[in-house]
Amino acid sequence: MKAMVYRGPYRVRVEEKDIPAIEHPNDAIVRVTRAAICGSDLHLYHGMMPDTRVGTTFGHEFVGVVESVGPSVQNLQVGDRVMVPFNVYCGSCWFCARGLYSNCHNVNPNATAVGGIYGYSHTCGGYDGGQAEYVRVPFADVGPMVIPDWLDEDDALMLTDALPTGYFGAQLGDIAEGDTVVVFGAGPIGLFAAKSSWLMGAGRVIVVDHLEDRLAKAREFAHAETFHFGEYDDIVVELKKATDYLGADVAIDAVGAEADGNLTQHITAAKFKLQGGSPIALNWAIDSVRKGGNVSVMGAYGPMFSAVKFGDAMNKGLTLRMNQCPVKRQWPRLLEHIRAGYLKPSEIITHRLPLDDIAEGYHMFSAKLDGCIKPVVVPSAA
Repeated sequence: MKAMVYRGPYRVRVEEKDIPAIEHPNDAIVRVTRAAICGSDLHLYHGMMPDTRVGTTFGHEFVGVVESVGPSVQNLQVGDRVMVPFNVYCGSCWFCARGLYSNCHNVNPNATAVGGIYGYSHTCGGYDGGQAEYVRVPFADVGPMVIPDWLDEDDALMLTDALPTGYFGAQLGDIAEGDTVVVFGAGPIGLFAAKSSWLMGAGRVIVVDHLEDRLAKAREFAHAETFHFGEYDDIVVELKKATDYLGADVAIDAVGAEADGNLTQHITAAKFKLQGGSPIALNWAIDSVRKGGNVSVMGAYGPMFSAVKFGDAMNKGLTLRMNQCPVKRQWPRLLEHIRAGYLKPSEIITHRLPLDDIAEGYHMFSAKLDGCIKPVVVPSAA
């Protein structure tokens, strides 16, 4: 089969790999019909995540058709259209029993923190991802869900990570009716976090970024106010001015490890890898939220040290909440919202490309060319 293969930072290509086989009675093999490139895939592409091994296939957002199942699989049949959450999880450990699927204790040798994630380095279990014609799906009775007949495949693809993660980010903000919410980052996660904030009762939603096409999308798709941080000497001061000098009630970091805005922080984190991620967006969130406010962190960071303003957070009495999203926990409510017409997730898709062109897709997405916000990969096997 054809599969995207990692060959080192900024180097990916399509190669022939063996079609994955059933390794456990509860496995399924899924023929991928849609995959996506996620902003957090760029952290791998840029060499930000430890233990990203040459030969790995990325891709934690994918949908497809069940090609074969192991002998103990009961909930899926060959031919089913399925959406697969980015979390690999067992469904039965202490953490899964409490809905913390992203922290499963049985799927990752490094599970003192994160559980398993498809295509996201050996730090996250070493599972190959879905930017390929076929993918092995462990615990097939637990993770995947048959796509409802009424649900468009592109919308289902957004349900495998981007939409649930943005929704989860707003959820962790514990938004009260009428709250002012500021979202840092107008990529897919930030756009969905902003849109979801309205569903949770926000009275005002502000999105901060420095890319005009993304800010325009935030105004159009999420109906948010926007701030271009490059136009101000200090974006935190501007946000304070915009909120009666108190600060927002809730701040959401939807940027993560490669945030721009401070040259020193960006170079030490993104270029020299001296930190687990550039904490610029997170520090702006801490500084711009009001005392006693809430900060939600959805941006992905590596496990190393990061220069976060923790003392400021403590002295302001902030509540900080964060995690990798337990995707399947969000699906029932999100499916209700989509069916009711409150959300149309596929509206954020900007580009489609064949699997053969995935190297160009990564370059375009990484360099923010051609207004690229969310690229979708269509494998030739589809």
